[in-house]
Amino acid sequence: MTAATGRRAPPEPGITPEPGITSDPALRRAVRRVALLNLGYFGIEFAVAVAIGSVALFADSIDFLEDASVNLLILAALGWSAAWRARVGLALSLILLVPALATAWTVWEKLSLPVAPDPLPLTLAGLGALAVNLACALMLARHRDAGGSLTRAAFLSARNDAVANLAIMAAGLVTAFLWRSAWPDVIVGLGIAAMNADAAREVWRAARSEARAAA
Repeated sequence: MTAATGRRAPPEPGITPEPGITSDPALRRAVRRVALLNLGYFGIEFAVAVAIGSVALFADSIDFLEDASVNLLILAALGWSAAWRARVGLALSLILLVPALATAWTVWEKLSLPVAPDPLPLTLAGLGALAVNLACALMLARHRDAGGSLTRAAFLSARNDAVANLAIMAAGLVTAFLWRSAWPDVIVGLGIAAMNADAAREVWRAARSEARAAA
């Protein structure tokens, strides 16, 4: 606010955040909570994945770690200009590919020793992950369009993860009662990788549109 006129000084181009998007305290609180939830469950699911040798749980646990990183980056970038948020969105689309690549490598290793994982911890870990991701998706749903490609990336991750968790639980039940094989676990792991790749494509397209609009 200027001393002479009592009017607000004009914003600096490319630096001042857009109030309707970046200064929303409810959006910041939601993103912070989602980041902490994802980081906490990453440790739980990764430990179970290693203990039972599950490709699907490994893929999902890496996805939890990636989601925590994405949301922390979003929390920082919400105060940036539209052009810079678009650049971060492009970077996030590449980050979303990391779980897909990690899963592909894990599948390759699993096929050399195709032992079925223990179905009970597989199913229970999937159930816990589903609860976490549904909570995250609900928190982000009302904000999914507020921050452009950034919050869209967070919402898509939470939504896709909830679907993936249902598939993990199904793999555990199939392994327990129908097909004692490593293949249900492997198939679900590959499906999770494909969903991450598709989410990366959607975020990339949204970020490109934002970058063109901000140019």
